[in-house]
Amino acid sequence: MDKKQKVQEIIKRLYKIYPHPKIALKFKNPYELLVATPEDLANAEISDIDQLIKNINFHSNKTKMIKGTAQMVIERFHGKVPDNMQDLDSLPGVARKTANVILGSAFGKSEGIVVDTHVIRLANKLNLTNSGDPVKIEQDLMEIVPKNEWINFPLMLIAHGRDICSARPHTCEGCPLGNLCPDMKG
Repeated sequence: MDKKQKVQEIIKRLYKIYPHPKIALKFKNPYELLVATPEDLANAEISDIDQLIKNINFHSNKTKMIKGTAQMVIERFHGKVPDNMQDLDSLPGVARKTANVILGSAFGKSEGIVVDTHVIRLANKLNLTNSGDPVKIEQDLMEIVPKNEWINFPLMLIAHGRDICSARPHTCEGCPLGNLCPDMKG
């Protein structure tokens, strides 16, 4: 079985468990998915934003990026979160992963594949890539995952990585990927 056939079978099996994959984050509009309310954040003092996110790692850097992103959304994009990779990527603190999340989950557009820690780990575990570099992993997956699955495939992998195949020691018994996973071959 080549990688494209393997991906098709992985997708088929994961859809049985996750028939309607969706992002775990709750949001009402694209900006909530990106951050929060742009006008308030664009006008807020850095110290006020920092207080809101002080428990997050690297909060000082993220505070500046959040304010910069809010200002850009207001000034450059007239208060609307952009719906294309180039413009999203121009926002402070937004790279391909976040842009792919926004495009897929807020706009239903697939310009790439979300690559987070679960996708990195499972794509390697399933021998769909042999890279640790998210950009290379995305490229590898885009070659073998059908474009109409670019949004759902990583969402299903992320759910599978959280629910069944965690990074912590676990049993593989009953895993729907069974013989597709090298850990199950004996």
